[in-house]
Amino acid sequence: MSFFANIFGAILGFIYDIVNNYGLAIIIFSVLLKLVLLPLSIKQQKTMKKTEKLQGQMKSLQFKYKNDPEKLNQEVMKLYKSENMSPFSGCLSAIIQLVILLAVFYMVKSPLTFVKKVPADVINNYQTQLQEENKSINTAYPEISIIQYKGSEDEQVRFNMDFLGLDLSKVPTQNLSDPKVYIIPVLYIISTIVSTKITTNAQKKSKKKKMLDKPIEEYEGESKEVKQEVEEVDMVEQTNKSMSLIMPIMSISISMVAPLGLALYWLVSNVLMILERVILNKYLESKEEKDNAK
Repeated sequence: MSFFANIFGAILGFIYDIVNNYGLAIIIFSVLLKLVLLPLSIKQQKTMKKTEKLQGQMKSLQFKYKNDPEKLNQEVMKLYKSENMSPFSGCLSAIIQLVILLAVFYMVKSPLTFVKKVPADVINNYQTQLQEENKSINTAYPEISIIQYKGSEDEQVRFNMDFLGLDLSKVPTQNLSDPKVYIIPVLYIISTIVSTKITTNAQKKSKKKKMLDKPIEEYEGESKEVKQEVEEVDMVEQTNKSMSLIMPIMSISISMVAPLGLALYWLVSNVLMILERVILNKYLESKEEKDNAK
């Protein structure tokens, strides 16, 4: 992760040198990163739409070749090939997102190393000084402690982490008496709930549309299939309800133990992702309607 954290850190450092504000630099960095990844996001959304369309055909193949797994795999691969899709297309996007997540965490965890490019020996010397001065060092984020204690003395380790009255170097769990540390995590949680809701509603809409698109005659004499379809809808809804509860819990857990700078990045990324999803969904749905009208 250090390789990618160094690249991201160099970009963030360049932006910081221009705006001289850590929070503003993170926001600009988040927007630039989202723009760079926009083609991948568009491709991912298109793949999701195609996958939804293929679900009916996939079920037919599974029913038809339920006793012949080898033939089923062959037919599934043919289906994907005819639609110019890869069954592993979603994996690449997930891997890229995971790499970015970890790289940004590394970068925000150690801003002196990756953003300021401060030599390791200088960082180690400051850590030793803080220990000799009996200062309280954050063992998880020692470079944050150096910035807090020595930033006013040495330009090399100085960071303007004040953003709209919030100190982005603070870790909420270590500053529980400061009400300001809860602002960004709470906004992040709200954005996560909104994002989850949008995804859930889109899945419900797609499922309902797929069921309505099927002529009612096809359901006659197929009570078992209809029952299974209804059970699947219920299962999806129950899973989505569980996810809508689990995701905010995970979000608050992570954002409360990390510096506020990381929570700010996640908040901005979530807001951008919500806007991106809404705009792309409307665009792709409009394009699909036009194509069907032809």
